[in-house]
Amino acid sequence: MSSRRSFIRKSAAMAGAVSLTSLAAQARADDLSDALVSLNELPPDVAAGEEELWSRMAQAYTVSPNILNLNNGGVSPQPKVVQDAVDRYYHLSNEAPTYYMWQILDKGREPLRRKLADLAGVSPEEIAVNRNTTESLGIFTWGTDLKRGDEIVMTKQDYPNMIHAWKQRELREGVKINWINISLPVDNDEVVLKAYIDATTPKTKIWHITHLVTWTGQIFPAAKLCAEARRRGIISIVDAAHSFAHLDYKITDLGCDYFGTSLHKWLCAPFGTGMMYIQKDKIAGTWPIFPTDKPQSGDIRKFEALGTRSFAPEQAIGQAIDFHNAIGGRRKQERLHYLKTYWCNAVVKNPRVKLHISLKPEYSCALGTFSIDGLTPGDVVSKLFTDYQIHTTGIVWENVSAVRVTPHVYTTTKDLDRLIDAVAKIAAS
Repeated sequence: MSSRRSFIRKSAAMAGAVSLTSLAAQARADDLSDALVSLNELPPDVAAGEEELWSRMAQAYTVSPNILNLNNGGVSPQPKVVQDAVDRYYHLSNEAPTYYMWQILDKGREPLRRKLADLAGVSPEEIAVNRNTTESLGIFTWGTDLKRGDEIVMTKQDYPNMIHAWKQRELREGVKINWINISLPVDNDEVVLKAYIDATTPKTKIWHITHLVTWTGQIFPAAKLCAEARRRGIISIVDAAHSFAHLDYKITDLGCDYFGTSLHKWLCAPFGTGMMYIQKDKIAGTWPIFPTDKPQSGDIRKFEALGTRSFAPEQAIGQAIDFHNAIGGRRKQERLHYLKTYWCNAVVKNPRVKLHISLKPEYSCALGTFSIDGLTPGDVVSKLFTDYQIHTTGIVWENVSAVRVTPHVYTTTKDLDRLIDAVAKIAAS
């Protein structure tokens, strides 16, 4: 406990004191440090409701005091410690770019790879650092050998960039997409599993699986789907853009062949940072989009040949991991679910308000969606921002028409009371 306490104090102190020298900044860092220590001394389910401690922990962020940001599902803000790291690495790069970028910071990818692998619960030789989930899954889409007539199973609820990628391959190469359209919310794993199985034929080669649906926050049973795919000799590709560092799990828990995520979402890493995983025995047979001299190599690093890019955001991922670990994965998940349940249980009391997400923790976590009878999602989003300065996003996609609300660990229940009050007034008007 003493070593953990020391780590948390050191990590938290960086959020306020490393780049700011005032006594006020030091006091804020100490307060944040104490809050994190206290949260870590509580069981995750108990810590989730410790409002005073979470309010103090929120000081690690520099979010607007005027706009209430409840669209963290798009891109999450970075804590101050991560912002400072990006600045530090960027300024270092500018001192002598080709030296510091290629001789110093580029070498930092290996310890970063190990750090990410430890967080993900896999081998460093199965992890590549890139820019986002779209890039990861694009590599899987275009790098997997398929022939005309081979089939892919995916849902209408998958993310557009992934849908477009598979549609283009269908158009160019004659592979075939077998579509599933799942009515959300669904709180029965067997319904989802049956939908995939029913869409599968002897020609099916790939199951494209979204772990946590961006539109509503629905959690699909990825582990069960991957296990069934493996039993049938089908490749499993998991879109984990919203689930990594949001839900408390390891990639090995899913048993997938391919996995991609965006670290600038729930890990709060710098914008434009991502991670991909390929099971070791699949690496050699997967083609990189940007080829090296050995495109059929079994080295995961062949997928990092992107040419010149900024190393500052990439290296600052390490500080984001430290901050995430200081909170703890399970503690973070419990808090996020607590926040979603808090506002959902309040707004649904209004007869004009309808929820579009299950409140069961196995089927949703931070993301929640609602609608108000007689109003479009655009109407509600506009009123929330114009009249109450609350930033949300409207979702109109397939069988979903709702407003998505996404708090994060810096969000307090007092913030959500502001949302609850606003929704009540909009519904009453």
